[in-house]
Amino acid sequence: MKIETKELKDNKAVLRIQGTEAYFVNSLRRVMLSDLPKLAIDNVIIYDNTSPLFDEIIAHRLALVPVPTDLKLLSFKSECACKGAGCPSCTIRYTLSKEGQGTVLSGDLQPEDKTWAVKDGGIPIVELFKDQRIILEVEAILGRGRDHAKWQSVLAPGYKYYPIVDIDQKKCDQCQKCVEICPKDILEIKNNKLMVTDIEKCTTCKSCMEACESNAIIAHNDDHEFLFQFETDGSLTAKDALLETIAILGKKYEEFNNLIKDI
Repeated sequence: MKIETKELKDNKAVLRIQGTEAYFVNSLRRVMLSDLPKLAIDNVIIYDNTSPLFDEIIAHRLALVPVPTDLKLLSFKSECACKGAGCPSCTIRYTLSKEGQGTVLSGDLQPEDKTWAVKDGGIPIVELFKDQRIILEVEAILGRGRDHAKWQSVLAPGYKYYPIVDIDQKKCDQCQKCVEICPKDILEIKNNKLMVTDIEKCTTCKSCMEACESNAIIAHNDDHEFLFQFETDGSLTAKDALLETIAILGKKYEEFNNLIKDI
């Protein structure tokens, strides 16, 4: 197997994976969605709320705020040495107190330790009008996406087979029909040759094949090569999410291998 990093940003990654099967790439996708741990607000204590929204709606909105997660420092509450009492190793606490006209934002959440400050402070929670206020305290704990969507740190992970467009220059009469019909605008005629400008944008729709009366184009996929991409909500970096996903998947394969030995 060979993996090439096509794009790697804080919240986005695009990988070219060669020499594997679809089941493996799909396993990465499924682990990212269901098994990757993330910190999220799980318990909300509201002391005062005179805003236009019910307590339950505010709690729901708070739960979806991306909370920065450091998996090296945190443990699951059920597995923590404190036995679920809620120590700093498994529970991160925030407070929020705001009064008067204005919008309550995610940045108004004040952590006990500044290292856990919410990175995206511009997420609106509720709009307050004159003489309205909200005072609350929240607890964030680790969880997994299979338990609730608020613990999904990776957004819409997906993959596609790597596209291949074979062009027979001898058959091509440069009629321009394929260039005009291509929905991704990746075909052009340059130096009297039909060329693909960016193969990775191709969706293998085969519109070019249908437009080519001389049958000079064959568009197909490589069954053992994939483009895999995903984004995160900011709670984990794309690199950390990928490395943790690979570690989790490796443990699952190891556990499965140990189980079949007993058959």
